[in-house]
Amino acid sequence: MFERKEPEKQGEFWIETKRLPKLSAGGFFERVNGVLTEIGFSEEVHRLCRPAYSQRADGRPGIDPVVYFKMLMVGFFENLPSERAIAARCEDSLAVRSFLGYGLDEATPDHSSLSVIRHRLASEVYQAVFELILKALKDCGLLKGRHVGIDSSVIEANASLKSLVVRNTEEAYWDYVKKLAQAEGIDPSDEKAVRRFDRKRPGKKLSNDQFKNRHDADAKISRQKGKTDLVYKPEHSVDMDSGVIIQAQLVAAESADSVQLPERIESVQDCLERLQGGKKIKTVVADGNYHSLGNVCALQQAGLKVVIPDTNAAKRKEQLLTESERKALHKARQSHQSKSGCQLMRMRGQHIERSFAHILDCGGMRKATLRGKANLHKRYNFAAACYNLSQLLRKKFGCGTLKMALATSGRAFFSHWHQLAQPILVISDALSPLRYVFPSPLRPLSAPSGLNFQNLGFSTVC
Repeated sequence: MFERKEPEKQGEFWIETKRLPKLSAGGFFERVNGVLTEIGFSEEVHRLCRPAYSQRADGRPGIDPVVYFKMLMVGFFENLPSERAIAARCEDSLAVRSFLGYGLDEATPDHSSLSVIRHRLASEVYQAVFELILKALKDCGLLKGRHVGIDSSVIEANASLKSLVVRNTEEAYWDYVKKLAQAEGIDPSDEKAVRRFDRKRPGKKLSNDQFKNRHDADAKISRQKGKTDLVYKPEHSVDMDSGVIIQAQLVAAESADSVQLPERIESVQDCLERLQGGKKIKTVVADGNYHSLGNVCALQQAGLKVVIPDTNAAKRKEQLLTESERKALHKARQSHQSKSGCQLMRMRGQHIERSFAHILDCGGMRKATLRGKANLHKRYNFAAACYNLSQLLRKKFGCGTLKMALATSGRAFFSHWHQLAQPILVISDALSPLRYVFPSPLRPLSAPSGLNFQNLGFSTVC
């Protein structure tokens, strides 16, 4: 018989802290806190954020920027897409409260405070925090910077095609279509006729030069996997030796991946020089969308090995190319088909695609609720920093995410139980010949040569 749960009434006035519920996720966040203390995270964040805060002693004290960045970490590790969800989780969870340094009688920051701090801090502060964690990875030997892979993905914008307006006149999209329909002799009040006209009208094209979204002008119209939608396009530059993200940014969603690739590789090289002091990139790895004749020539002139498949090789007329261009394409084709090039291409899924899966699908960024490229870039840059932090946690403790930490604790329990049961299994093996008939679940069913189950009077057929 079940027991009915009645609403709790006034009970004890004082409760000892040791009687509070056990923190199931507290161990993971304690490890994160320990790593942040080890790399001097709080001191560096305070130094970076001090110019953005008033130094006057009067007035209400501001929220610690370290708490703000820790709340964003909670959003990444618990796959929370919005600042409202992050604030609600920080308010409810005992483990997260302990991670932030808030007691049970203190109010955690509201989601509106997160928005205020995000606007207050410049993009340079987020980049400096990103490089702080990147420097800790370099000190642990996880950042090599010899082979750099680059790829892009898609973020769904927090906006709809229904809110499109003409860029020059701010006229709504359907008002614009109704004028075109009326010019063709169609009744603009007939909604079905107007929609049929819009589907089949000649020259129809949702151009970013002509239309924009009323609520998010930075979101771009793009066709992805057979669907037209408003999107942003993040891009990762990843160390192919360890999977560490060297640079994460939002690029133009309406342009091809190959546009300005040498300039982006140069910015990655500048970041590595700030961290490592003079080390050069040796190889650039990307998929066929990044291949163009200009990119191949520019990267090879910079002394880089290009491992990018040539998707237009069958259509290209090499007799129209110059001798230097033919040599560049031949050299790039050899690099791609070499043993090391094939190995680097296989590692793309392990390192580059894995980083997108962690940040977009498991880190709450696929459907982030922020609007505007500046706001989304700040949040995404710090999400990439959290991914690098998870790499550092995996290096030190063997688990880099909250889900993996909870799963590892279960495996540790069963491993400990298995070790305790080993002496009992040894004794049973020495005393009982029936151990092959009633095997332990901790040991595979096997028998030494010469032992026949039929000799014991048992049948092997079930």
